Amino acid sequence: MSEKPVLVAQISDLHIKTPGAFAYGRVDTAKALGRCVATLNALDPAPDFVVISGDLGDTPTVEEYDYLAHLLQPLKWPFAAVPGNHDSREMMRAAFPNAPYAFPSGPLDQKIEVGNLDLVLLDSSVHGKPHGELGEPTLQWLDTTLASTTDRPALLFLHHPPFVAGIWHMDRQNLQNAGELATIVRRHPRVQLIACGHVHRATLTLFAGRPCTICPAPNHAVDLDLAHSREPSFKVEPPALHLHVWFPGEGLGTLVTHQVPIGDFDGPHPFFGPDGKLL
Repeated sequence: MSEKPVLVAQISDLHIKTPGAFAYGRVDTAKALGRCVATLNALDPAPDFVVISGDLGDTPTVEEYDYLAHLLQPLKWPFAAVPGNHDSREMMRAAFPNAPYAFPSGPLDQKIEVGNLDLVLLDSSVHGKPHGELGEPTLQWLDTTLASTTDRPALLFLHHPPFVAGIWHMDRQNLQNAGELATIVRRHPRVQLIACGHVHRATLTLFAGRPCTICPAPNHAVDLDLAHSREPSFKVEPPALHLHVWFPGEGLGTLVTHQVPIGDFDGPHPFFGPDGKLL
């Protein structure tokens, strides 16, 4: 029997607050996460793993992470998370103590093997700052981890995008030492994808010659102000998640990313009737 594809779902920027509180006074992020978990649980075929790419909490507080753990209890599939600029490393480590962290303290980097695929989670958070940076321990660990083999494809996950997306107030918060990440990525052809969050919008580009994506959010979107004409703003747009599908094959196989809307929708309906004719 041929090897099956590996499905990795990515959700991002949950911004969970304490029960009853709304983000920015109007976004019910807890309800949004509930819809997201229901969508993940209904996926068929099921994802092999779920990655949460930062901003799990909003303020953050211990109470927010307690509430987050409660909201994630119905999720059927294993998951891991990296912190974003709204998170606390210490609080996340306490909330998810069994994760395979690379270091006993400091950055919450992780490597997770899912079938013949390596998921490499990088902590780009900087305490008390909105921008991202990969510290020297993380960069050294990443280089060593990627050098451990050449024949297992690897997907990198981090919160802050290493590229300019064109939204001015988000671009000044992106990964500040993207060049150092690019140098490592170019050294290791097994990196098939760099997947980020932070901007709350589905975005695709090339970085260091590899596909680099931003995952949309389950709650609110950053305003698409490419003209730099408005103050930092958000909009409530249709929520979505990313589903990264790795197909085994020649060399390092093939990776495809699908955007999956969050919610219940009409269908599926057949294109053809019992007689084989188009309906």
